[in-house]
Amino acid sequence: MRILHTMLRVGNLDRAILFYTEVLGMRLLRRNDYPEGRFTLAFVGYGAEAEQAVIELTHNWDTDHYELGNAFGHIAVEVEDAKAACEAVRARGGKVTREAGPMKHGSTVIAFVEDPDGYKIEFIERKPAAAAA
Repeated sequence: MRILHTMLRVGNLDRAILFYTEVLGMRLLRRNDYPEGRFTLAFVGYGAEAEQAVIELTHNWDTDHYELGNAFGHIAVEVEDAKAACEAVRARGGKVTREAGPMKHGSTVIAFVEDPDGYKIEFIERKPAAAAA
């Protein structure tokens, strides 16, 4: 078994796709309209769905806003340099909600950004590989 995708409902699909592709650097893997159901599904990710978990962006044509609720936490993305990743997001018009720095009660460097619908994306800085003995 493996995780296939995480689904997010978005109010404006084109805006969401631009964020995930242009701000976070993912690729649009596929997009399908379902006119009978009045919704569109778009899948974005860093690699092929057959190999990696991806994000499913669901747009219900008659809904332009969702309440986020308080059960969903965030999507985590591994980055080489959290500070540089935040700077790149900001340069592309994205919103950084927590600057890069060590997590509370730990040493892992993290940061948070927010997509146009208010979903949180956590950047987790990749730990350097242990030096060869």
